[in-house]
Amino acid sequence: MTSVEGEITYPGDPMCLYAALSVVVDSGLRSARHGAGDGSPFSDLCPDWGTPVTKRQRLTAEHGLRAWDENDSTPDHTVFDPRVWDERAQADLRAELVRRQPRVLLISTVSPGHRYALEMAAVARDVVPDCLVVFGGRHIDETMRYVPAGKTLALEYSSTLRAIDDGRVGPVVDFLVSGEGYFALDLLMRAIALAMDLGRTRARVGDVVRMLDLLGAAGERIPGSSLICAVLPEAVEAFPVRGPQFDLAGLPSPYQGFAVRSRFPVFPLADGSAARTAHMTVSNACPYHCDFCSESAVLAGGLKRFVESPAEAALERVCEYVSYGAEAVFFDDSIFWSGTFPAIRAFCAALRGARTASGSEELPERCRKWIRDDADWERLRNLQVGCQVTVDLLTTLHKEQDVREVLDALREAGCTYLYMGIESMSAEVMQHVHKNVRRSTDFPWNAKVRMALERIRDAGIPVGSSVLFGLEGETRLSIEETISEVGQLIDDGLLVLASPNILTYHPGTPITRAHGMTEKLDYHSPDVENRPPYTFFEEAFPGVVSLRLSEEEVWFIHEATAKRWGTVRNSAEPETRTAAAVTV
Repeated sequence: MTSVEGEITYPGDPMCLYAALSVVVDSGLRSARHGAGDGSPFSDLCPDWGTPVTKRQRLTAEHGLRAWDENDSTPDHTVFDPRVWDERAQADLRAELVRRQPRVLLISTVSPGHRYALEMAAVARDVVPDCLVVFGGRHIDETMRYVPAGKTLALEYSSTLRAIDDGRVGPVVDFLVSGEGYFALDLLMRAIALAMDLGRTRARVGDVVRMLDLLGAAGERIPGSSLICAVLPEAVEAFPVRGPQFDLAGLPSPYQGFAVRSRFPVFPLADGSAARTAHMTVSNACPYHCDFCSESAVLAGGLKRFVESPAEAALERVCEYVSYGAEAVFFDDSIFWSGTFPAIRAFCAALRGARTASGSEELPERCRKWIRDDADWERLRNLQVGCQVTVDLLTTLHKEQDVREVLDALREAGCTYLYMGIESMSAEVMQHVHKNVRRSTDFPWNAKVRMALERIRDAGIPVGSSVLFGLEGETRLSIEETISEVGQLIDDGLLVLASPNILTYHPGTPITRAHGMTEKLDYHSPDVENRPPYTFFEEAFPGVVSLRLSEEEVWFIHEATAKRWGTVRNSAEPETRTAAAVTV
């Protein structure tokens, strides 16, 4: 992501990639410890994740791009995370591939980064022709699914497979994994390892397909609902997975192999610097189904949560991240604990108890192995926490007293920042948005927003917000109304951050279909000019933003929010999303 001054800025850790790798990294590290044979997930060859990250390496990991270090042999250093796809990044990737000569390149991508993911794959084809390229990430989840009734693949126009099939892009991908791919990726990597010739340690797609067939015939069963697709010259082989449900808390930690590198300014330290911030989730999707959002549980194939002793499991994960050097934890759940008040209260009580414990004996047993020295204790006691909530969660869905008690519990547990989607302050726009539940002319959306923010302010927690322009019903008048009313919330001290966004069509969302954009989304062409005013907004590209907005109106939104919201406005800098990759 590049600012208007040309300075490259660095957002959070690539958690989609880390989460997707959680099972296969754990399997590889366990296999390396145990050696070949029975009892190891990989029975002969296994992915070379190197040695586990030491505590010293975690505590000295720097924010920003990873510098090449030939002495670093940890999983953390297998990641290529360029943040901006320019000539330097392309040269860096090429050099990295030449140095490593990877057997497998795993690429995680969202839709706006898909064009860059395809270019990364093409570079790999050129530099390491026999390297297997695997695509995953939210774009693959949204554009590729299996239809059991017809035993067919349903592919969106912007999917990788359709783009390859009709010649829009070259055949640069060998495998794709969608859905709950934690265990499916591990299965694919085991099939690749078993298919490798021990002399050259390279595998061919056809051999991997035969190994997947053999594993299935042998009774191999894995949890979750997912899909593996293999691209052969003559066809695409699909391997749908319908396994048992699993507990999100039972997955290995996404940070097991990787250092915490994020530093979020919303979590300031005493010296003015930003706290080292770990990402965490206790649920994988949103229970709402807003027509513009790709985080809905409907699109994600269901809602996964921490199930078994959820508060205790989440506290242990927090303590683990504190031991890794985290000074803050931001919960990336669309809604914290899916908006379940009893779960929020239980977790807050557990975290508050841990932060105020006088010694290890007062910590739950499962947390004691993580909080070992004085520095760990200091980070835990001073830990800052942030999470996401909704307007309705803090107004119409619960009694006022319950809301205030939950907000107080969050503050007492160390919550110093909340993030909330306002979307629009226009009643005409919000009547089309599912987020505005239990709507009433006596209690309009803008009044709900103000009430929610006032309750958060009364609890003493700073709050940031996102505002989305271009929804159904948007006009110049509704744009002006939203900018003005959000500005008043800022003037009244109810917001410390306001992030303007332009509606961008995600492949699987209802609004994409309603606006007739399903067969028009271009997330593959490498030569799309990403220019102002689109570069001033996250994810926005020409051709994929709301039809309800003209380019003149996009310019107006950029200039008017910058003027009215001032320094409270976030994302006033142009951004270019990229993909993240890992080589093994």
